[in-house]
Amino acid sequence: MKLRIWSALIAVYICWGSTYLAIRFAVETMPPFLMAATRFLIPGAILFIWRRASGDRRPTRLEWRSAAIVGALLLLMGNGSVVWAEQRVVSSIAALLVSTAPLWMVLIDALRPGGRRPSWQTAAGVLIGFFGILLLVGPLELAGTRQSIDPLGLAVLLIAAFFWAVGSLYNRGARLPASPLLGTGMEMLAGGAGLLILGTLTGEWSQLQLSAVTARSLWGLAYLIVFGSLIGYASYTWLLRAAPTPLVSTYAYVNPLIAVFIGSLLAQEPLNARILLSALVIIGAVALINTSRMAAPQVAEVVPASAGDD
Repeated sequence: MKLRIWSALIAVYICWGSTYLAIRFAVETMPPFLMAATRFLIPGAILFIWRRASGDRRPTRLEWRSAAIVGALLLLMGNGSVVWAEQRVVSSIAALLVSTAPLWMVLIDALRPGGRRPSWQTAAGVLIGFFGILLLVGPLELAGTRQSIDPLGLAVLLIAAFFWAVGSLYNRGARLPASPLLGTGMEMLAGGAGLLILGTLTGEWSQLQLSAVTARSLWGLAYLIVFGSLIGYASYTWLLRAAPTPLVSTYAYVNPLIAVFIGSLLAQEPLNARILLSALVIIGAVALINTSRMAAPQVAEVVPASAGDD
């Protein structure tokens, strides 16, 4: 069992940590929203058909509505913002900025009516996390290097993290099927349909030139479908039932680091002292928030997947 747990955990680490670079490769020659729609519609249909054929009951209208809202927040607004922004921002920076979703979750949860008041450890984690963002994107110069980040891409990535936080909070009490994989398939179908509509409304069909799509972009899309959506998420949902929650939640700290190193290794993305220090600060803040919540059994929860995952 330990071998199976660690095999699944490593699969989540690698598959989800590498999705950001796969997205960057895919959007090099494909319109972002149509690419993302394809990425979710195909695995969503596979999961839905598989689970229904395996005996999962037919979803109710209320479950479809909940899945559509979750899919719109997490995949249409969250992941859709990521794929658009990665036309302007390298994958490693995108992964670090999206990993701030738990910071937004704490703020939203504290400010909404009836929300939870954060502990001092959680509040400290939020402050440290936003300091990490300033360190990454601000004017500070470290070790003689300056990392210039496109401001519009930066803003869209922070919006992606915000919508992922909103979707994660809504998902807490949403009425979804008992089968996690069936619910995931429904969310992917809903989010993929939304991305398809968005791509159509923004004129992406006229931008799609099949003859110009490179092999690297096609491999990136295939990787997102197979490893990011099917293998990665299947491993994650199995781990939620088979492994301790604190162990499963470690993916939230490991994935951004993997994204940073894979981006540097395979795409020659910048990797300097400033980026590494920012990564440690942001990931440390997320770890502080998560461990402080784990310490309180009544509010224990898994840190949500990032908007580049799923």
